[in-house]
Amino acid sequence: MPIDDLLKIMERLRDPLTGCEWDLAQSYQTIAPYTIEEAYEVVDAIERADIGALRDELGDLLLQVVFHAQMAKEAGDFSFDDVVRAICDKLIRRHPHIFTPAGRISASDTTKAWEDAKQKERVARGATSVLDDVPLALPALTRADKIARRAARIGFDWRDVNGPREKIAEELAEVEEAMGRGDADDIASEVGDLLFAVVSYARHLGVDPESALRGSTRRFESRFRYVESRAQQALETVELETLEQWWQEAKVDERRGR
Repeated sequence: MPIDDLLKIMERLRDPLTGCEWDLAQSYQTIAPYTIEEAYEVVDAIERADIGALRDELGDLLLQVVFHAQMAKEAGDFSFDDVVRAICDKLIRRHPHIFTPAGRISASDTTKAWEDAKQKERVARGATSVLDDVPLALPALTRADKIARRAARIGFDWRDVNGPREKIAEELAEVEEAMGRGDADDIASEVGDLLFAVVSYARHLGVDPESALRGSTRRFESRFRYVESRAQQALETVELETLEQWWQEAKVDERRGR
């Protein structure tokens, strides 16, 4: 079915006289959480290598775009066509090496050209800092990584991976000092600094911290479920040494399954 069919379905669902009551009751604010959720479900399908689910989840994400565009059209602000036109213009503007006679360039130069184009757009919008327009709604690890990358582009960064590694040791010591003082707010602040240092360390290693933590959490969940399956009683009544033995068994099974 072409995109026009989806647009017509969404328009009918939002018809003031014959539309769906739930769809009519929605606003940008109420739909926003669903938009975020659908984006995560796309990522989940990718990480599970489930192509069928990816197809479905991309459709759900597209619906979110169409829903927001329909509400904007009703308010007289913009239409779905305007959304498409804007992204087409942006892609051409940010790829001058493809859409102008400049010629092909390397992957690293492509990234730089993309970021330079984005910075020009920010300046045109009146931005006063390279950190402007980093969304507050991003997951904390992703936002920390993005903020640090922006700062690094103007040279505010460690020269090599040793810098953030040493910073982690420094921040860990400060967490322990805060613990000694018994100040809960101070402890939370220092733990935040420690996490930010870990994010910077990941960046220098070429690792996406959000994906890395999702992977670790997924492995923890799988191993923990294995431990639960091995227990014939409540886990809290099992000796820690036995739990650790089962945990190691889960890790071995995990490696065999790779």
